[in-house]
Amino acid sequence: MKILFLTLSDFNSVCERGIYTDLLREFIKHGHQVRIISPAEKRTGQNTHIIRENNCIILKLKTGNTQKTSIIEKGISTVMLEPLYVRAIRKYFAKEKFDLVLYSTPPITFCKAVEYVKKRDRAKTYLLLKDIFPQNAVDMEMLKKSGLKGLLYQYFRTKEKKLYRISDTIGCMSEANIAYVLKHNPQISPLKVEVCPNCIEPVDLSLPDEKRMEIRKKYSIPEDRMVFVYGGNLGKPQGIGFMLKCLHSQRKNRKVFFLIVGSGTEYPRIEKYIEKYQPENIKLMPWIPKEDYDKVIASCDVGMIFLDHRFTIPNFPSRLLNYMAAKLPVLACTDVNTDIGKVIVDNGFGWWCESSKVDLFSGTLKLIIESDCKQAGIKSYEYLTEHYFSGEGYDIINAAIG
Repeated sequence: MKILFLTLSDFNSVCERGIYTDLLREFIKHGHQVRIISPAEKRTGQNTHIIRENNCIILKLKTGNTQKTSIIEKGISTVMLEPLYVRAIRKYFAKEKFDLVLYSTPPITFCKAVEYVKKRDRAKTYLLLKDIFPQNAVDMEMLKKSGLKGLLYQYFRTKEKKLYRISDTIGCMSEANIAYVLKHNPQISPLKVEVCPNCIEPVDLSLPDEKRMEIRKKYSIPEDRMVFVYGGNLGKPQGIGFMLKCLHSQRKNRKVFFLIVGSGTEYPRIEKYIEKYQPENIKLMPWIPKEDYDKVIASCDVGMIFLDHRFTIPNFPSRLLNYMAAKLPVLACTDVNTDIGKVIVDNGFGWWCESSKVDLFSGTLKLIIESDCKQAGIKSYEYLTEHYFSGEGYDIINAAIG
C-alpha cells in the first residue's frame, strides 16, 4: 500500500520520535511505502527539497510561517496551505498512485489536497483529529461567532465541515472527542468515527535512582524534594495564569519543587512572575534538546498537565505520553469537558482537579505527597504499553480502511 501523509509537523526523518513518525514507521515496518509532505517554513530559510529514506520520501515544502509568529501571519499562511500542497502533489507525486491519504488537524485547510488525491487515485482518506478548530479559538476568545471575527469563524467552520465530509474515517483521541464531534456535527455518521488515540513506540525512558540524582544535580534541581514537572508548550490553551496561581500558593512549601521546561507565548509571563516573587521552589528552563529533555523529565517525580478551564472541546495533550514513557504518574489540571483526567484516575496512574480553583490544586497536592508515586508511575508505563503504542494505532487505521 502507498500512503500519503500531510502534516504541519516539522521533521526531517521518519526515524525521529513523535506521535506521527512513530506511527508512520509502523506502516513502513509492515512493508508499505510512505510519502510525507512536511513544511519548511519561511523563517527557516529553506527551499523546497526532498529527503529519501527506506520506503519513505519526505517532501519538505516551503511554506509561510504558521509557528512562532503573529496571529495575522499564521492565519494568512494557514489559508495558503491548500494551493501549496495541491501544487506540490501535482509536481512531485504526479506519477504516484496513493491508496491512503492520512492527515491530521491542525490545520483544517488540507481539504483541497485531500480531495484532489481522493478523486485522482480513488484513495481512502483517514483524519487524525488532534484539534477541534475553530471552536478552540472561540473558547480562547481568539475568534467570535459574530462580527468581523465571526466571518473568519464561519470560513473556518465551513472548512472543518468539509474536511469531516471528505474523510472516510475520523480517528478521535478519546471517547469524549467522539461524543463532541457527533453532538456538534449531526451530519456525520457515527459509523465513520472511532477512537484512534495518540500513540508512540514505547521506549522505557525511566532512569535508575543514581542517574536521576545526577541529572538533578546537573540542572540544580533539589535532590530531597518531590519534583513536579511541566514540559511542553507554554501558551494560552495551557491556562498559564491558573498555573501560576497554583504555584504561588505553594511558594513556601518546602516538600515540593516545581520545574517548568518549554517555550511559547506565555514564557515571558512566567519569567516576570519569577523575577517579581523570587520563589525558591520554582525553576523555569527554556526548551532543551530532546535527549536532554527526556532525561530531565525522567529525573522528576510527577508530570503535570494544565488546560484552560474555558475549553468546551475535549483536548487530550500528547505530552501525557512523555510522562508515561518516563514512568511518571500524572497530575492533570483541566477543564471538565476533556476525559484525560478520567483516564488517568480510573487507571490508577495519577490525579485530576478542575483548573478553576486553587484550593482544589492544593488539596490534590497534599494527596499526592502522601501517595505511592513510584507504584503509580509503574501503572502509567504499563498503560502506555497496552493502550497507546504505535502498533495499536496502525492496527486501528488498517482495519478501518479494509
